[in-house]
Parts: sequence; structure tokens; C-alpha cells
Amino acid sequence: MPHTKTSDEVRIAYQVRGDGPPLVLLAGQANDHHWWDGVRDDFTASRSTITIDYRGTGESDKPHQPYSTERFADDVVAVLDELAVDRTDVYGTSMGGRVAQCLALHHSHRLRALVLGCTSPGGQHGIERSSEVRRSLVQPNPVDARQALLQLMYTPAWLATHPGPYYTLGDQSMPTYARRGHLVASNRHDAWDALPAILAPTLVLHGTEDLLNPTANAPLLAARIPGARLELIQGARHTYFEERRDLASPLVLEFLDQKVPLQ
Repeated sequence: MPHTKTSDEVRIAYQVRGDGPPLVLLAGQANDHHWWDGVRDDFTASRSTITIDYRGTGESDKPHQPYSTERFADDVVAVLDELAVDRTDVYGTSMGGRVAQCLALHHSHRLRALVLGCTSPGGQHGIERSSEVRRSLVQPNPVDARQALLQLMYTPAWLATHPGPYYTLGDQSMPTYARRGHLVASNRHDAWDALPAILAPTLVLHGTEDLLNPTANAPLLAARIPGARLELIQGARHTYFEERRDLASPLVLEFLDQKVPLQ
């Protein structure tokens, strides 16, 4: 698997598949590129998809140091530099949507269009998950905690017909310190004040039944980012992009092709 080295000497693994204009796909917290395995083929026919293993995950280095969404965004830029990609579309989901916000704010000249899925502006203006949801995820029995996460990710109907494997439940190979670092990075993200400065055409997507990252964050983001378009996927939970790929993937491609015509 190819790697590049960042300015602080961390090796970041990346993956490129498909042909066409570049599209960076950014995974959720404590996940590697496999987060996208269920839907990546939706984009590779018309796009050159680029994923990374965040530092701390997958085949990337796992430094024992503070992590942040800004640092993750810088790592994405290091991969773009390695691939000689000047500008790209970016689709980030969950914590990946927070990283995508940092890319749009701190590296705006590298973006053509932006899609933010099941994510939040963070900080005091972001809508936090309920205390009940938080408690369900830290149950002492790991089997119960995993089941709680599955039910937040997918609807019962989907789980009944899709026995797995599931690629959105976290990279099990992560050391504990890196998993904790990802949690802190996501929790400390706060882009609220800067969001009006995003210049890239933006699509905001969210499932209407998302309790892990409450749906109320979607209209907040869309209202805060100039000209942003909001689309809600009815009945979907956190992994709307996988369970309702029949709706979500065409929405993303239609938006990107409209806002940024294929070259």
C-alpha cells in the first residue's frame, strides 16, 4: 500500500481507485479507508477516489501525540501533494465531515466542491448526542456496546437483512491511545465562527433518524455555509450513505457534476 510522509514525519497510507476527476472520501472517527467499502464503487466509474488511513488507523503510523481535525486535514493535503492533485472534490462523513470543514477553511484553494455528511460544526453551537446515547456506547459489556453502536448506525430493517461484516464500527487494530486521540480530536472540533468563510459549493446530507450525530446539526451547517444545499434522507440513521446508497450516492454525484462539471 502506498504511503506519503507528512511534515512531522508521520507515514500516511492512501488508496486510489477509479478514473476521472479526483474525489477525496473521508471516513468517520477511529476508522480507516474501509469505512467506504460498501459504497466506493458508486463513485469509481466516473471519479478517481482517494482515501486515507488517518494517522492512528490502518496502515498509517500511530504516533502517541495529540490528534486534531486540523492535523488530519493537513495529512490529506500531504497525500494530495504526493499525488500531484491541485484541486479536488471532498466528501466527508461523520468526523470526516469535520476534517472536510478544516480542508475547506484552511486549504480552500485545494477544493472545488464540498459534501458534508452526518456531521456537525462542533463546539457549543453543535447539537450533542443525548446522555442516553452516550451511556449506551460505554456499556461495560463490549458485545452490548457494539450492538448499541450498530443500532445507531443502521435501521433494524437493514440489520435484519445485512448480517455483516460491518466496516463502519471502527478500526479494531487501533491502540487505545490512538482511539482516545480520535475521540478528543472530534470532540474539540469547533468551526462555527469560521464556517461563513467556506467558499466551495457545499452539499449537506443527513439521515432524519440519526441519533449518533443528531440530525439537527444538518440545517445548522447549511444555514451557516453560504449557498449550501441541504438534503435529508428520510428514515436513515448515521450510515445513511451506505443503507440508502440508492439515494445518497446519486445525490452526491449529481451535485458534484452540476457544481463542478467533469473535465
